[in-house]
Amino acid sequence: MNREKAQIVEGIVSVVVNAVLFAVKFWAGTVTGSIALVADAWHTMSDSLTSIFVVFSAKLASKKPDKEHPFGHGRWELISAIMMAFVLAFIGYEFLAGSIERFQNRESVVYGTLAIVVTVVSIIIKELLAQYGFYIGRKTNNPVVTADGWHSRSDSLSSVVVLIGIIVSRFAIGFWWMDSVLGVFCALAIFYAAFQIMKEAVTKILGEELEQEFIDKLNLEVKKIFDIDLDIHHLHLHNYISQKELTLHIRLDKNMTIEKGHEITTVIEDMIEEQFDMAATIHVEPLE
Repeated sequence: MNREKAQIVEGIVSVVVNAVLFAVKFWAGTVTGSIALVADAWHTMSDSLTSIFVVFSAKLASKKPDKEHPFGHGRWELISAIMMAFVLAFIGYEFLAGSIERFQNRESVVYGTLAIVVTVVSIIIKELLAQYGFYIGRKTNNPVVTADGWHSRSDSLSSVVVLIGIIVSRFAIGFWWMDSVLGVFCALAIFYAAFQIMKEAVTKILGEELEQEFIDKLNLEVKKIFDIDLDIHHLHLHNYISQKELTLHIRLDKNMTIEKGHEITTVIEDMIEEQFDMAATIHVEPLE
């Protein structure tokens, strides 16, 4: 399965599963009168909404380069991730405000077996969805799918805390504030997920420093071809998601002919494209 199809399939699976989970959790929260369960349900529903972004961004990002966009449309994935973060932050704010209001009014909830069963089922399913998203994200090196996986993981973790709170409040006396506190925690979990998604997307847009592991591997591959030290330096990666551009400098004997220098740089550029799936541009400096 290619990158686009994998992203679309992951998005559709997430939309369907989260929509069903939302209906069940919202029903349970309404029956019990729990703002924590309702907040957790909307956290789940936000996964469906953001997964819709995943599907649409896959279509937009797969468009071929054109005159106006010579590096392709891959960064639509990052734009979608940022939009996902804003949706999450808004939902988090709504539930934070609602939980604080309920705390001020000293509203309490008595949880039953229904709340426990629904929450346990939600934890299991959401963690399976998270693992699925992580797997697809690793296989396709796709930040949007990985973000969707983290979104599912945050929902799973918030449900774990809700479950703990339900059990504590059910068997202990005087915890009237438990539902409000759990609602606040769910809101904070949503804020954290939004922050992580936003941070990763913005970092890629602004530009990333190449990892030393990549630099070492590149030097190793070059040394397999040439037995001279080319002093590779000044490396910069321009990440357009669907296309990556690498620029770097090398040093060659100043007495070398232009033809020979061009031959060396062409060999290295072809190797980088084959081994690292990047288009490379090499600047040559004279070796004194």
